Amino acid sequence: MDALWSSIIFTLVGALIGAVITFFLTKKKFEKELKENPPINEKMIRAMFLQMGRKPSEAQIRQIMKSVNSQR
Repeated sequence: MDALWSSIIFTLVGALIGAVITFFLTKKKFEKELKENPPINEKMIRAMFLQMGRKPSEAQIRQIMKSVNSQR
């Protein structure tokens, strides 16, 4: 009976350690991907304005980037 309980405990502890390690590795990889491929950048904003038929000023682009970054 002792062997059964110890194997259950070791299994649960192993699963818990694996879950914690997987969480931190996935979080680190996700943050790296966001840093390398930001969701939106100035070039995308310019393209969006040009598709709408407008020529954006630098002030408009900076304002939109500031708005996007403040919502993160």
